[in-house]
Amino acid sequence: MSLLINDLSVAYGARTIIHNVSLPALPAGSLVALVGPNGAGKSTLLRAIAGLERMQGEISLAGEDVSRLGFAERSRRLAYMPQQLPPGLALGVLESIVAALRVSGVDNLLALAYEALVRLGIEHLAEQPLNSLSGGQRQLVALAQLLARNPQVLLLDEPTSALDLHYQLRVMDTVRERVVAHRLLAVAVLHDINLAASYADWLVVLHQGRVVACGTPEQVLEPGMLAEVYGVQARVERCSQDRLQVLVDRALV
Repeated sequence: MSLLINDLSVAYGARTIIHNVSLPALPAGSLVALVGPNGAGKSTLLRAIAGLERMQGEISLAGEDVSRLGFAERSRRLAYMPQQLPPGLALGVLESIVAALRVSGVDNLLALAYEALVRLGIEHLAEQPLNSLSGGQRQLVALAQLLARNPQVLLLDEPTSALDLHYQLRVMDTVRERVVAHRLLAVAVLHDINLAASYADWLVVLHQGRVVACGTPEQVLEPGMLAEVYGVQARVERCSQDRLQVLVDRALV
């Protein structure tokens, strides 16, 4: 199972946001990070893959054109997690996950819902109402809903943006473990380039709606790209734990 994107474009009226993006086949069992500066088109590209933006081009999953799938089937196979759950929901946390599972047609709803909370270490929130949670807690619940549904492709829009350091690592560890164990594919918009370098198998660098680099972190992260795309003078080094790190020295004028 792989996801293939070919010549994908998204426009809002006369303004083109995503310009003819093509990517190599993204294989199951891998985590792909969409990175780039603000306004690069990362979230728009992710929403287009999820079927939430009108687009031109082709997206295929395991050789099947996803545009030919009904909305429910596409959502079941390619599950999208927004940056935040919509406000004003009166459901409890566990109840909200059970509700998300009902559309998947699975059994043992309560057990699966609770297991998703345990994976993320937030089972203590099970009886809390959603509208009483902080932004970070709501983000964790949204991810629990997604994991419980067990889709083929996880589409995650900034899954760590509202989280402290502990839960950033907890989320990325959980996604990584799930992807490898179940041979899923995760595509995540990430702003923290060092987090992306630590966890992603592939980096897709977007700038002004175009792909400027695609490959492993070792292939993609280099000072010239960081200067061109982010406008910074930076070094790419390995720490004492042999992890790739981007060290930013200064902003370029």
